[in-house]
Amino acid sequence: MQRQGEQRKQALVENVAGLVAARQSAQKASALAQVIRQFYAHVPPDDVLARDPEDLYGAATSLWEFAQERQPGQAKVRVFNPRPDEHGWRSGRTIVEIVNDDMPFLVDSVTAALNSIDLIVHLIIHPVLRLRRDAKGAVVELLDQASSDGAGSLRESLMHVEISDQKDPARRAAIATMLTAVLEDVRCAVVDWPKMRKALAATLDDLENRKLPMPAREVNEVAAFLRWLDEENFTFLGYREYRFRPQNADDNVVVPKVGLGILRDDEYSVFDGLRNFAALPRDVQDYLREPRLLTISKSTQRATVHRASYMDAIGVKIFDDNGEVLGERLFLGLFTSLAYSRSPRAIPILRLKVQRTMTRAGFSPTSHDGKALQHILDTFPRDELLQIGEDDLFETALGILNLQERQRIALFLRRDPLERFVSCLVYVPRERYSTDLSPHRHRGNRAASRRSGTRVVRPLAGSANRRQGRGCGARVAEALRQRISDRLSRKRADRRSGI
Repeated sequence: MQRQGEQRKQALVENVAGLVAARQSAQKASALAQVIRQFYAHVPPDDVLARDPEDLYGAATSLWEFAQERQPGQAKVRVFNPRPDEHGWRSGRTIVEIVNDDMPFLVDSVTAALNSIDLIVHLIIHPVLRLRRDAKGAVVELLDQASSDGAGSLRESLMHVEISDQKDPARRAAIATMLTAVLEDVRCAVVDWPKMRKALAATLDDLENRKLPMPAREVNEVAAFLRWLDEENFTFLGYREYRFRPQNADDNVVVPKVGLGILRDDEYSVFDGLRNFAALPRDVQDYLREPRLLTISKSTQRATVHRASYMDAIGVKIFDDNGEVLGERLFLGLFTSLAYSRSPRAIPILRLKVQRTMTRAGFSPTSHDGKALQHILDTFPRDELLQIGEDDLFETALGILNLQERQRIALFLRRDPLERFVSCLVYVPRERYSTDLSPHRHRGNRAASRRSGTRVVRPLAGSANRRQGRGCGARVAEALRQRISDRLSRKRADRRSGI
């Protein structure tokens, strides 16, 4: 059946391509017929066979005509509702058309952006064409995909996206504006990717050639971690430098005109409340100035590139010749799926945390408790394991171990050192967990977030001999999180927000 559907689709697409000869000049007909074939080449048969040939012709022709003029280096976006009297074809959905230089992260970034404003993406058609344009940006030739790059030749991404019907013109204009900004972020991240890797290499060179106020083993481990990041374990989205010794109380701690990727804009906010260093609480200032070589944390911003997750921030301290903290180099991005799937014992920094926790616990590796603790550490939520300090990890891991087969709910809290959130791990006995509890968890988290203004909680987790504890402890977590959030809010009450 699948093969028959594909054959029927190909026959229909050929019929649609055949309409070109009667409607276009001979000069344009050949290119448009080729575009139509490429446009529908990878579209599922069901999405083609259910449509009228005129609408299939209209959708492909519309995108091709929209692509006729564009300056390389700039994305074109339009959002509209096609009407037969104006556009010559119809659709029951709103259409988003995008023409851009081909680059990574386009489809997933656009999809994530649309989903972030509660729009349903029904269909994405994404042909990549090789075009040659003149100096004014007009298409002069559609090249064969197998042809090599030549003068003026560029691989271009053409996207046809169908979303839920948007009748309000202002809403459609807002969607186009948002997508234009997202595509600019993608461009900045992709174009500056090599520069960010060079910044990482320069950071490594500095670690290896500067005398630092910490043991050589720690420096070597941090260097190994930075190399590990560059082995397809981290998607670099931005780079910036900070100086934590402002000459004046109101000085900005962001080093100007150094930023790369999405941090080209010095005003881009990575963390809440850190731009004005002098206005920070003393304990936060002290934390930032501690001679800790590496910090791993979460940004308060979701990524607009690749996936809409809170971004990971990797900070490497900068020291002066006296071993005092001068500032920080910050790499902003997202850990890749590889980073989440590998054993922590194979990842620099994490392997030391795990080893030191096991040694500190004092259990024989072959004992029941030793094996159980090792399993807890191996399956500890990865984001938490990356961010948590060794003391907190030791206390939490032993707390989980001590649960064993006790039939009770347990909650473990970790406060962010920068006072931006509280992380909660809730463990629930299998016998008391059910899917009915999930709505209660979501309502509890939303209510706590609204009341406290806290950017909520890290992923909850279950222990090895229990199902994921994502519900029963929600009310307990909410209450305790609220108390801590109230304290944090009182401490922040007179603080200016910044970065």
